[in-house]
Amino acid sequence: MESKDWHRADVISSLKKAGWSMASLSRKHGLQSGTLYNVLVTHWPKGERLVADAIGTEPEIIWPSRYARKLK
Repeated sequence: MESKDWHRADVISSLKKAGWSMASLSRKHGLQSGTLYNVLVTHWPKGERLVADAIGTEPEIIWPSRYARKLK
């Protein structure tokens, strides 16, 4: 069975549980406040890593479709 990507609300909620908002995490890493919101709509490995690290998991767990191996 194929895993589904987390819903954007689940990502934001998990960040809040970890003591972060998207804006505060963006600023901590020297980015504009809204920059990390991009990970909710598009593949951005650096941003995905920042979010996953803040939550305490791997990007592949949050966004499996973005990291799935492509079969030939």
